[in-house]
Amino acid sequence: VQLVESGGGLVQVGGSLRLSCAASGFRFDDYAIGWFRQAPGKEREGVSCISSSDGSRYADSVKGRFTISSDKRKKTVYLQMNNLKPEDTAVYYCAAGRLPSFEPLEATEYDYWGQGTQVTISS
Repeated sequence: VQLVESGGGLVQVGGSLRLSCAASGFRFDDYAIGWFRQAPGKEREGVSCISSSDGSRYADSVKGRFTISSDKRKKTVYLQMNNLKPEDTAVYYCAAGRLPSFEPLEATEYDYWGQGTQVTISS
């Protein structure tokens, strides 16, 4: 099983980034893919999730600014991040899980994790 994030970087406030999560080694269609982030000194928090049926969920802090999408043919999930703020600075991780408790933004719902990609917003 492998999840590989890419697309992180340094952008100014108000800018945009698109993160990618390329999956392999498991039945992609059977899993939800979530995005999480962790800033220094803070707990990991759920940002967004897309289910196997393409339903989506967002944390309140990113609603209206972030959009999650999935390309099943490429087994890749994207997180389009617009109007970025300094508080979005964090390491972003993607994860795959079956959501046994139907809590798509809880890290405990996920079985497989990527290594993360750094997103830094400068003010």
